[in-house]
Amino acid sequence: MSLVTEVLSPLPVLGADVQVPLASGEKVGYAALDYAASSPALQRVWDDVAAYAPYYGSVHRGAGYLSQLSTDLFEQSRRTVGEFLDLREGDQVVFTRATTDSLNLLAAAVPAGTRVFAFETEHHASLLPWAHAGLDVSYLRAPRSRAEAVAALDAALAGAPEGPKLLCVTGASNVTGELWPVAELTETAHRHGARVVLDAAQLAPHHRVSVRELDVDWVAFSGHKIYAPFGAGVLAGRADWLDGAEPYLAGGGATRTVAREADGSVAVQWHTGPARHEAGSPNVIGAYAIASACRALTEAGFDALEAREQQLITRLTAGLAAIPQVKVLNLFGEGSARVGVLSFVVRGWNSSHFSAALSAEYGIGVRDGLFCAHPLVRTLLGDEDVAPSECGAPDPSLPGERSLNAIRVSFGAGTPDEHVDRFLTAVRELVTDGAAWNYRNEGGRCVADTQREG
Repeated sequence: MSLVTEVLSPLPVLGADVQVPLASGEKVGYAALDYAASSPALQRVWDDVAAYAPYYGSVHRGAGYLSQLSTDLFEQSRRTVGEFLDLREGDQVVFTRATTDSLNLLAAAVPAGTRVFAFETEHHASLLPWAHAGLDVSYLRAPRSRAEAVAALDAALAGAPEGPKLLCVTGASNVTGELWPVAELTETAHRHGARVVLDAAQLAPHHRVSVRELDVDWVAFSGHKIYAPFGAGVLAGRADWLDGAEPYLAGGGATRTVAREADGSVAVQWHTGPARHEAGSPNVIGAYAIASACRALTEAGFDALEAREQQLITRLTAGLAAIPQVKVLNLFGEGSARVGVLSFVVRGWNSSHFSAALSAEYGIGVRDGLFCAHPLVRTLLGDEDVAPSECGAPDPSLPGERSLNAIRVSFGAGTPDEHVDRFLTAVRELVTDGAAWNYRNEGGRCVADTQREG
């Protein structure tokens, strides 16, 4: 009975009762369907942080009670995250600013001469850091099935030169929500002597992530995707490359000793372990918020959370499939397993215009654009006709650039059924009746004009 209750009830989140204005002047409860960008904070997380806030103090080396309490809380948060990820003995948890920061940190720690492999379908956070760090990168074409992804990686690694190799792969696409065959890709990579870093930014909020079971070498995710605010993230996994690299940042906390030499120079001994890459005063509240979210999701039970989310996914996909003008974007084909993330286009509509109408006329927040995954979205859209619009016009500084974009709807553990139902109703009405208001371009965004359409 308790499992059914958990499945049918969303977890309490901040902002669930926020009222937002419509173009008509009326107000309506906000339907937050942009979880893939930033999920709302769980009420549980906010309460935990508020309870700790009066005891906030400096971390590490402080002699006072509040400093010692904050240090204990910070290090306990590290252990909680390690348990949430089911890390192996000897693995490290390094707190960062977000997934982007985590993957840039790892890119800076990769041994010289390492060749990195990444599918062109990756989010920019996992696509770009490697070349930026001066590493050789092999970009693999977008596969059209999970089996094709595994085969493409196998062939690429088989033809790679000797030396260290690293695969960076997403767990769930931030564009289509589709689940990637992480375990199979990892087995293939390890068979060829390559290591694997998993971008779990879109996976961790929806599915249990076990580093031990997936056998990945590192995992990265962001607090703001997993119902925790305050701009913190995690890089967790094997210690050797991290301990063998120069510190990500040079400064206090990363140093064991600093001594002035006779010749006037400064000699530094750096810490090993997480402190090596956590120079400066750490984001204690951010780390604690992530740990609180990890505990809340674990206690709710991923089986129950996934079951409820699948109900919403089924309702959403069936509802959109019944609207002929809507085309859902898929990489692996219709019916492929996904988390609560889905992108689509509407025939006859510019996506920025459609998203603006959802907001201004229905109080629904979604996202439009290329979702920091430009190569993937362009591949999925292909030669798709894009309706002209003053809203969402292409950047005039990019010659020949088309106004290619899509609409993304995303949800999670805090989404009530009503938000998905309202979204489907809005899509049907906009497709059938058109927008009720005129829209104009303002600062690159589509906004409703004060004059009604017609």
